Amino acid sequence: MGSQNTRITRRALLQGIGTLGLMAAMARLVPSYVWASATTTGATSISPLDGKAIELLIDETPFRIGEQTGMAKTINGTVPGPLIRLQEGEDITLNVINRLKEDTSIHWHGLILPPDMDGVPGVSFGGIKPASTFTYRFPVRQSGTYWYHSHSGSQEQSGVYGPIIIDPIEPEPFHYDRDYVVVLSDWTFESPEALFNNLKKLSGYYNFQRRTAPEFFSDVGRWGWGTALDSYLSWDRMRMDPTDFADVTSHAYIYLMNGLSPAGNWTGLFRPGDRVRLRVINAAAMTFFDVRIPGLKMTVVQADGQNVQPVMVDEFRFGPAETYDVIVEPAEDRAYTIFAETMDRGGYARGTLAPRVGMRAPLPERRPRPLRTMADMGMMMEGMDMKGMDMGDSTNNQDGASHSHDPGMQMPGKEETQHVPDMDMMSDMPVDGRSHSKIPGSTPVQHAPGHHGPGNQAVAEYSRSRLDEPGVGLANSDTRVLVYTDLKSLTPYPDQREPEREIELHLTGHMERYMWSFDGKKFSEAKEPIGFRYGERLRLTFVNDTMMEHPLHLHGMWMHLENGTGAYLPRKHTVIVKPAERLSVAITADAPGRWAFHCHLLLHMEAGMFRIVEVTSKEPEVRS
Repeated sequence: MGSQNTRITRRALLQGIGTLGLMAAMARLVPSYVWASATTTGATSISPLDGKAIELLIDETPFRIGEQTGMAKTINGTVPGPLIRLQEGEDITLNVINRLKEDTSIHWHGLILPPDMDGVPGVSFGGIKPASTFTYRFPVRQSGTYWYHSHSGSQEQSGVYGPIIIDPIEPEPFHYDRDYVVVLSDWTFESPEALFNNLKKLSGYYNFQRRTAPEFFSDVGRWGWGTALDSYLSWDRMRMDPTDFADVTSHAYIYLMNGLSPAGNWTGLFRPGDRVRLRVINAAAMTFFDVRIPGLKMTVVQADGQNVQPVMVDEFRFGPAETYDVIVEPAEDRAYTIFAETMDRGGYARGTLAPRVGMRAPLPERRPRPLRTMADMGMMMEGMDMKGMDMGDSTNNQDGASHSHDPGMQMPGKEETQHVPDMDMMSDMPVDGRSHSKIPGSTPVQHAPGHHGPGNQAVAEYSRSRLDEPGVGLANSDTRVLVYTDLKSLTPYPDQREPEREIELHLTGHMERYMWSFDGKKFSEAKEPIGFRYGERLRLTFVNDTMMEHPLHLHGMWMHLENGTGAYLPRKHTVIVKPAERLSVAITADAPGRWAFHCHLLLHMEAGMFRIVEVTSKEPEVRS
């Protein structure tokens, strides 16, 4: 490991840059807090901003990818914005200067702070006017990996986002030699307003992976004429598409890793044997990513900035706004591809871990696009005559070939999850006698009468917990995929009270009309905030009546995901709710004021999937 041909010296690095015409930037190697990039585009690497007073300038800047150049809304001239590095326990001042011709804002995603510092125009402050400066001041009361972004219009889609690292007061419970931020995002040369208008005109405007005639005849060969035809007609009658996984696809998007396209090939350097920490942030506006590094296992050590008991996986899926910190241990003197594939399999972001600048590893084989199932519709399978039809999580390529391990019918909720033996890293985990608890929704719940009005296209016949499912397109594989039931807080969470009451909130939408809402009402139609009583412990239950996954984000307070881990429920600022899923979080209402709550798919939020939560000292009114 210390041989001459594996040691990275300053001279060797400069020679590599000069020979390849690449740019790379490196700071301290143990750990390294910089984005070391290798690119032929001449992109500038970003050094972290730190200190107790930080200045951020929001402006428009030309942004080039390949042969195309567009105008991005940038922070300090870059996409993503600069890496901000803070220290737990300090008071911080951030001056945000607006040089745009429109109002702007910055929301510090996942940070616990006063409501007037949260940065949501119309909820907690008035926004930042053009040619003005707004000063954010707040105490830093946590540590971990977070990010920040504009909460004004569609500026987040146009480039106003960046990462945050908060160093802890106490030593971290895991060690690593190198430290890299990996920001995933989606970029379009179309205006965000054009994306929205196109979806309003035709909900499947960007879906070019619909089922084909050859695929239908392949299904006929597997299932028979009657079953195949009935399946296709059923989807048609429901006016839904089983290939609908992403509103906006690679037809409009280029997927970026640290601001670089797949051709740009962001690179993080290592010495063989290093333990490398990757802080992976989904800063996309509309994209779910499946992240893997072929040839390397990933040990998940943080979720949404919070330490979790380590779990080793091959892959994880995460939605916009979620973050996962993983540690990998590349032992060989070779390059490894960091591969972030979109959930609909239409595109990807990529980067490289390598011992030297300029190295690349092969891309993994692209996987066929999956199909929605009856489980995603919330239909119970008992008693239904499916004639051996595979209704599970088989993935199908364009000619309809099945890639499921089980050719028989896959019952909802019966997907296998993979488990690995306890690792040495977990041998010292604390135990307090309560490591298991009930998961709300484990028993399917039949939908009550009513369909939430014209703002909702359909409802799940039954909703249930799907926390142990990796997600459509990832089940029945030979790889170990992270699931929500894997996440356990490193230490018991402080408020062990049982929830005093429960609020049930339905996720609703009408894809054909591109309307998104809660309980069938857009934000403009919701007359009253969702009321929390200060100091109470309550359960918030989400029921997804749509055919899409939704990342739900609550500002100002943590959500304890009720995933069956007893006293070790993980804290999250964003949770993914699968189709037909019933998912519950426990909340301690410890933050008085008005807070935003919304789907973090940007266009869903803009279309109406947004509410205000108000924490008051009074008894909240009963919601109609």
